[in-house]
Amino acid sequence: MTDIIELSNDLSEMDLSVHPERQRFPFCIVWTPLPILTYILPFIGHMGIATSAGVIRDFAGSCYVSEDNMGFGKPTKYWQLDHTKAKGATQGWDAGVAEASEIYKTRMHNLFCDNCHSHVATALNLMSYDNSNKWNMVKLAFLMLLYGKYVR
Repeated sequence: MTDIIELSNDLSEMDLSVHPERQRFPFCIVWTPLPILTYILPFIGHMGIATSAGVIRDFAGSCYVSEDNMGFGKPTKYWQLDHTKAKGATQGWDAGVAEASEIYKTRMHNLFCDNCHSHVATALNLMSYDNSNKWNMVKLAFLMLLYGKYVR
């Protein structure tokens, strides 16, 4: 079965369902705990962002953005966003995720300043999600803590 979904703004043609068993999280920010760090500080974890087809992209290390295989294991939490709030809707969402991933393929990973949360924030800023260009790692960590749903 293919996971390719024709890009369309017509919701009736898109599967917006989250499928954790297949690792598909369309229009979601996903999160997984980091060994030891998350147990000490529960709001710290590894974050990624998924395309319209639900394929996860995450900044998993210096000059490396993984696709469809999160750097620290399967997502344990997800927050599905409204793709219509992205400039350009579905196409804008996917373009933002793709461009942020290309940018982060050239960056050095820094746990405190330029990390997986920054990658997701950059994607949201590029797509002007919710008419905002002020997404950042602190805001995303807080909102994931507030709105994130556990996979199981």
